[in-house]
Amino acid sequence: MNDLFSAGSFKQYTDLKRQAQMDDMEAGAATDDLDKFFEEVEKVKEDLRGLEALHRRLQEANEESRTAHNAAAMKTLRSRMDGDTQKVLRQAKLVKAKLEALDRSNAASRRLPGCGAGSSADRTRTAVVCGLGKKLKVLMDEFQALRGKISTEYADTVRLRYYTVTGGHADEETVERLISTGESETFMQRAIQEQGRGQILDTITEIQERHESVQDIERSLLELHQVFLDMAALVEAQGHQLNDIESHVAHANSFVRRGTGQLETAKEYQKSSRKWTCIAIALGPYSSSSLSSPSSPPSPTSPTWPSTRNGTLEGGRSIPHPHPSSIFPFLCS
Repeated sequence: MNDLFSAGSFKQYTDLKRQAQMDDMEAGAATDDLDKFFEEVEKVKEDLRGLEALHRRLQEANEESRTAHNAAAMKTLRSRMDGDTQKVLRQAKLVKAKLEALDRSNAASRRLPGCGAGSSADRTRTAVVCGLGKKLKVLMDEFQALRGKISTEYADTVRLRYYTVTGGHADEETVERLISTGESETFMQRAIQEQGRGQILDTITEIQERHESVQDIERSLLELHQVFLDMAALVEAQGHQLNDIESHVAHANSFVRRGTGQLETAKEYQKSSRKWTCIAIALGPYSSSSLSSPSSPPSPTSPTWPSTRNGTLEGGRSIPHPHPSSIFPFLCS
């Protein structure tokens, strides 16, 4: 099974934790509640590691059972596998209860100021709990796959024993009947009559131990499957909730991006308008002088003004005009 707790497995979870704490500090909110939340998350992660270790132990025991051909060895393996499956069941129920408690904690946190639905803290908490639930779901899938493998291998063992004793091939109905009734040894009666009783009885005992071991594991893993179904419903609900939050955030981001684009366009229009205004003001005196009519002679009663020609006094002094560069900084600022 893939390692669920590799170095990069919880990188996103760590990033979410750091970002949520930074947002809380910026907003001035207390981080005690969030710190307690992540303490509980660490405990759940430790429980998941324990489940992964138990899964490996069951896999190893199942491999050993394939080479066990006497009743004593099979009885030892049966006891060990039964104990491990009971531990798996208890720990899976414990993880499920902790995840449900975290989910209730998330609901209570949404009532705190600044931690409502859609906030950074709420998105972080929801994403972390959803991620833990998905990892538990992956583990439950692995246990169910192991359960199917054990059942299939046991059916193959019964089929092989049947062929060894009777010389015929057992159909699926016969194999299912032998497994479901627990009477896998009945088809050995012919061999008991034909061969030495001691060796055959030991084989029958070994088959009985194997059958009871498979039955015990089957019961425990079926109960574990119910935990898996309950957990799958919780994970699906959290996934929908997280998707709703993310869709709202993405929708809001699209509005922000659209508004930013429109603001940039408005700035470009404003800059263009001010530039043309500057040009028009700068060229105004030249266009006015070129369109004005020649000066009329002064009337006898009016004061005598020095005559000009093309903006030049008779004495040769020019009439100063403001240079456009002197007004650009003021008009275009």
